[in-house]
Formats: sequence, C-alpha cells, structure tokens
Amino acid sequence: MDRPWLNSYPQGVNADIDINKYNSVVEIFDSSVKEYAMRPAFSNFGKTLSYTEFEHATTSLAAYLQQTLGLEKGDRVAIMMPNLLQNPVSIFGVLRAGLTVVNTNPLYTARELRHQLKDSGAKAIIVVENFASTVQAVLDDTNVEHVIVTKMGDMLDFPKAVIINLVVKYLKKMVPPYSIDEAISFKEALSMGSKLSLNPISLNHDDIAFLQYTGGTTGVAKGAVLTHKNMVANMLQSAEWIKNDVILGEEVIITALPLYHIFSLTANCLVFMEAGALNVLITNPRDFKGFVNELKKTPFTAITGVNTLFNALLNTEGFADIDFSKLKITLGGGMSVQAAVATEWKKITGCTLVEAFGLTETSPAVCINPLNLKDYNGSIGLPISSTYCQLIDADGQTVASGEPGELCVKGPQVMRGYWNLPDETAQAFTTDGWLKTGDVAKMDDAGFFYIVDRIKDMIIVSGFNVYPNEVEGVIVEHPGVLECGVIGVKDELRGESVKAFVVKKDEALTEAELLDFCRQHLTAYKTPDHIVFIKELPKTNVGKVLRRELRSL
Repeated sequence: MDRPWLNSYPQGVNADIDINKYNSVVEIFDSSVKEYAMRPAFSNFGKTLSYTEFEHATTSLAAYLQQTLGLEKGDRVAIMMPNLLQNPVSIFGVLRAGLTVVNTNPLYTARELRHQLKDSGAKAIIVVENFASTVQAVLDDTNVEHVIVTKMGDMLDFPKAVIINLVVKYLKKMVPPYSIDEAISFKEALSMGSKLSLNPISLNHDDIAFLQYTGGTTGVAKGAVLTHKNMVANMLQSAEWIKNDVILGEEVIITALPLYHIFSLTANCLVFMEAGALNVLITNPRDFKGFVNELKKTPFTAITGVNTLFNALLNTEGFADIDFSKLKITLGGGMSVQAAVATEWKKITGCTLVEAFGLTETSPAVCINPLNLKDYNGSIGLPISSTYCQLIDADGQTVASGEPGELCVKGPQVMRGYWNLPDETAQAFTTDGWLKTGDVAKMDDAGFFYIVDRIKDMIIVSGFNVYPNEVEGVIVEHPGVLECGVIGVKDELRGESVKAFVVKKDEALTEAELLDFCRQHLTAYKTPDHIVFIKELPKTNVGKVLRRELRSL
C-alpha cells in the first residue's frame, strides 16, 4: 500500500515497528524498572517515587488483588481518581495482576458511573474518598464486589500526608459522607499485599489491557477494547517517533491531563515510563496559579496538553517568568491547536507547540508532527510508524489529493472493537477494515494531514460547508478574545447560520468590533451572524469545548 508521507519522516525514524518485541505492557514495565531502578519515576505534592519504589508498590497492590481478593486473569478493575501517585500505582498494579484497567472519570455522575461499571462488569474499584459517595450510590446496581478507598495524601510522607488529608476532608470539605460496607483502605491493601507473593501472569497480545470509555459527551459511553498489542504498538510507535529528541533516563514530563484520559495515559504515563522519565503529576491543573507555581519548581523538558490548557497557562500571571531553558517538547492533542495559541507559546517558551492527532480507539496516536519543527504548521503531522491513513468521501471512495474527506486509519494500535457492541463496532469500520475517525481532513503533497473539523460539527450555510475550527481560529486571533466556541444554528433562509460564543480578554471589546474583524478575515457565509459574550466556555474535564452544551445556551 502506498505511503506518500514516508519521504517526510524525521531522519532516522523507521517506517515500521517490531510489534513482537514485547508481549505486553507489563513486559515493558519490567524492563524499565530494571533499567532505571534508582531514577525518579513519578512525583506529586513534593513526593517522588523511584522506579524501584514504584515497582514495590505495584507488586504489593497486584499481590493483594490476586491473593486476597481472588481476582482472576481478565477481571476488570475500575480506577477512579485524579492525578495522584496512587493512580499509576493502581494502573500497573492491576496490569501486573493480569487484570484489565477500566479508567473512570472521577467527576462522573451516579448515572454515568453506574453505566460504566455495569457495562464493563468491573469486579472491583479503586477510588479516592472524595468520590466514594458516588460509588456508594450505585454499588448495589453493579457487579462490583470489592471497593478500595484512598485518601489524597495516602502516598505522601508524614506529616504532609496527614495535613493534606485533614485539609481536604475538614477544611475544604471535599469529601461527602459515605458508608461502604467492607471497603478497605488503599494503604491497608498495600500493607497486606507487601506480605504476599505476586503470581506472575502470562500475558500476550490478545489479552485486554484497558477498557477505555469514550463517546460520553455525545451519547452513552462505549468501552473501546484496547489489547496489550494495541498499547505496546502505540508505545513503540511513539518511542520511535521521539527517539531523536529524548535522552533515556533523563527527561522530566509535566502530566497535567488526567491519567484516565487516553492521551495522558499513553503519551505521558506509558511512553515516558518506557523512556525512564520522571512524570510530574498535576492533581488540579485548573488551579492555574498553583500550576504555574509548580512549574517554577520543576526544570521540565516536556509537557503535553490541550489547546485550552496552553491558552490558560499563557494568560496566567507568572507563566512568562518560568525557566523554559530545558523545555524541548510541547505536544498538543485532544482538540485542534489554534495558531494564535501556538504562536504565543513559541514566543514565551521558545519551544514549538507540536500538534498530534489520535483517538481513544487508536490507543491513541495516529499522526504526530516532527518534534524538530521550527514553527507551528497547522497540521496534525504525519502517520506514525506502521500506520496507514486514507481520506474517503460519503460513498467510501478515496478523495482527490488536496480535497477534504473522512480520515480513516489502519494500524496495530487500532482497537479490537467496542465492548459487547458488535453493531457499533461494525459501524466504526469500513467493509475492508479501516477505522472511520469521524474527522474531516486534507492531505498536502508532502503527506502532512490537516484536520478540518468533526463531521458532526460541520455547519452548512446556503449549501456551503463551514467548519467551526476555522472560524474559532480566526476569532481568537483578535487581541481582545481569550477563547471562543462556534456552532451552527437553524436559519430559515440559509438552513444554518454561524453563532460564536466568546470569552473576552479585553472587557472593552464590542460585538461590532469583533464582527468587523471577522469580515476582514472570513468570507461572508463563514462570518458569524450571532456573537454572544459569556464568562466561560463549557468544557470536558480535559479542556475540550463542549459544543453540545453551547447549543443549549
């Protein structure tokens, strides 16, 4: 199959990976903890675990899950917490016990949590106490037999552990009352497990590593079945792509997006763990003042995030004063990076904001830009090693070069399918096995792909296609705009018209001024007919703008 982008690959990057190098994510873990034993692995709230300490904690948890709870290979275990040290310990503890991780958003409502636990058939859940009341509310409606509850400070040293736990519960009142019979504490589980022996489980490419739920913002969440093959493939693909820019055992990556999200899970936790890096876990990235203060303490070499996170940091007092002398990788994904944000990021940090593209269903990486880009180029990059991409029209035919079409993907990182949903799985793939992403894209002559927008978000004005990403990208170029979201609304004459929701940076900005700016930079049918100024945009927990909620405003 033709791959026109190969000539544009970064020098030294191979077109294909050896998928048989490892049988499982656990094999990669074992290799890393041996190679980087005394190097720092994860840090949070000033506490750092070395790879050896990290390995010991995961062994204890895995042994407890196996020997005390009696969980068997393939059983599902939900993990429901923000970025704390307990999170990666739980992830690798579950995997090392031969079990399947069900990553769970701690901000789920009872309805959402009930669906995910019932759908996955999870037999156990590890939850931070802040959200244990939600677990209690749904427990009787699920197959969950075991609940492990942790406090936010449980893996910190005395006295900080005690202080944080007391402040969280009694001063900030962040722990609603709950009562779960026979729940055990995380610390007790580790203590009991440390006295037990872990029975190594033979894992292969076909075993399920993660049930990663997706689609919750547009309907009932579906569990993407990500096997050890899928995850190993994406780890190796990503490692191949970044190998010229990473010094093994020396990198420090800022992990602000939650580990329950596939981007942060793979790009930060897994890929940089394999590289022997230190993951600095940010528990509450929405506290941007505190986030900036944390960045000032930590000489970091890499950071990942979404456009809204980078934009918020740029507009936080003190960010420009950070020492960025060691920063060499800034990777944006999860949503489109806007040129205005990328330009300002490069100006302040001296590091190019490199965009990547992926899906939960692809573990997630599909395309990444070369990391040595001089400047942001507006593309999502090139297909990574062992990955094929094509663009098709509504009839399933390949589109002409330079024309937009739905981006479809093949590669070893593509999910097996949706958990217990054969019809949904069939709809997600073409008849010849290509995963349909639902994204409209274009490809240039060098093989670089450019996302136009989500198919479902496209606005049709008098028969012309308008893509919200393009309009949003123009509006945020105005110096008086902080951020914006664009949707289509019904229009009796033209079918639909463009409506923009704008958060001001400059309170003096007027609708007339912004409309005039839009008319200068957009054709008439793309120019918003309606502009609404709002205090903040509705977003997911990782910072994606919820256009669905904008439609109800």
